[in-house]
Amino acid sequence: MAIAVLTIIASLKWGNWRNWREFHASMLFISVGGLLYEYIVKENSLWKFHPDLLYGHDMAVIVYALCTMPISILIFLTHFPKEWLRRFIYILIWSVIYISVEWLLLKFERISYQNGWGFLYSFLFDIVMFSVIALHHFKPILAYLLSILITIFMISYFQVPFKWS
Repeated sequence: MAIAVLTIIASLKWGNWRNWREFHASMLFISVGGLLYEYIVKENSLWKFHPDLLYGHDMAVIVYALCTMPISILIFLTHFPKEWLRRFIYILIWSVIYISVEWLLLKFERISYQNGWGFLYSFLFDIVMFSVIALHHFKPILAYLLSILITIFMISYFQVPFKWS
C-alpha cells in the first residue's frame, strides 16, 4: 500500500497528467500484462507478495496492476529521452529503482520467490519490462509480439504449468 501511495505522490510531481492520454495505451498494456501473468501462473507464480495492510497476495496484485504500475509508467514515459544512449541509461536507472524497492520488500519479507525465480532474474526482468514498455509506446504491435515470445520463453524456462481450461 505504501508503494502505491508513494507512486501516486511521485506522479503528482513528475508525471505528465495533462497529457496522460498519450501514455494511456502503454499504461493499459502494463496493467493487462500484470493481470494476465497472474491468471496464467495461478498457483505456480514466480514471486508472491506478502502485504501488511491488504487482504493478501491477490489484493496486492490488483493494487499493483491497476495503480502502481500504470502510474509509474506514466512517470517513466513522461521523461523518456530521445537519444539512444540516454534511453539505455534511463531504462537502467528505472530498473535499479524497481530492484531497489524489491530488495526492500525482500528484506522485510513482503515478497518471496518460488519455482526457481530469484533476485537477479527480477533485475533482468525489469530491464526487459521497461524496454518493452518503451517499445510499446512507439511500436505497439512489435511490443505485443515480443511480449508473447517473452511469455512463452518464461513459461518454458521456469516450467510453469500452463492449462488451457
